[in-house]
Amino acid sequence: MREISAAVVREPNAVSVETVDLEGPRRGEVLVDVRATGVCHTDYHAYTSADLATPIVLGHEGAGVVEAVGEGVSTVSPGDRVVLWVLPSCGECTHCRDGKPYLCQVRRDLDGGLMDGTRRLRADDGPINHFYAQSSFASMAVVPERQVVPIDEDVPHEVAALLGCGVTTGLGGVLNVADVDSGDSVAVFGCGGVGAGAILAAAAVSAGTIVAVDVDEDTLEAMAEIGATHTVDAASTDPVEAIHDRVGDVDHAIECLGAPETVRQAVETLAPGGTAVITGTSDTDPAEIDLGLFTRGISVVGNIVGFTRPHVDIPRYATMYRNGDLGLERLLTHRHELSDLDAAFSGFESGVGIRRVVKFGAGP
Repeated sequence: MREISAAVVREPNAVSVETVDLEGPRRGEVLVDVRATGVCHTDYHAYTSADLATPIVLGHEGAGVVEAVGEGVSTVSPGDRVVLWVLPSCGECTHCRDGKPYLCQVRRDLDGGLMDGTRRLRADDGPINHFYAQSSFASMAVVPERQVVPIDEDVPHEVAALLGCGVTTGLGGVLNVADVDSGDSVAVFGCGGVGAGAILAAAAVSAGTIVAVDVDEDTLEAMAEIGATHTVDAASTDPVEAIHDRVGDVDHAIECLGAPETVRQAVETLAPGGTAVITGTSDTDPAEIDLGLFTRGISVVGNIVGFTRPHVDIPRYATMYRNGDLGLERLLTHRHELSDLDAAFSGFESGVGIRRVVKFGAGP
């Protein structure tokens, strides 16, 4: 056991930094000295949920340095710089064997534990739940080996953390799911972290037209700075009509909210043969889509974390960043201390900024 600092949620909308105990890595696990963790909307949703099983340490976009490894670990060694990937996977199911770990369903059975069902976090009053088998809003984390991805030494931790979930979902939505090519036209609905990643990726492959759709003027200005060729303020105009008037139908629509209205809008902007990539999730009413649109040969596909193969795609995106083709640092608008996590979460309510990270220590 070792003592670490962790942001513990014990009731909705409240988090406190506590000194807790962390057991070391067991077989197939890695202990990581966390240096930065992205603040994702999924964390915020959990933080505000009355259904969250508490106490729990959130955080699922970690980056840091390997401190120690458990028995059988062969892909990383102490001292390696790593990204902590969001989704646990078993490595044994049909989906994992087919190279599609994002379809593995093992994450649905974790119930607050790690892969073996146990918890390594403990306070004086008992065990603390893990989040996505990671819990990286903490100075250290024990994580399954399959979620630990080595990364180049010259990628700053705060940039590496952006590759742990949200931004990579947007990147992969364009590069893996939609397979956008140079000259294609793309519309992105909802320009938070996922949508901003999609804009960056579309620009990186030289998409011909990139339309950013959002309801916030400052966000739209930021999207124009990172690659959008057109912006549409959905608060003041019908985005479907605006897109048709300005650029015509689009080859690809990347929907990043999961709201019934934006799903419908994304589908209605498509050119014949176009693809709508539906990224968000929603508990509201089902989307109403004109079935006649399918006679145009369109496709609608769900985007699960950008169809990311973490040990293939994360290093690829890191290389694009190092080569100057993917301006990930331009998405990083706010940096927080662990003690400031409440304020980081409040950013989702205000809508200010694109991506936030919690930083640990003074290193790059």
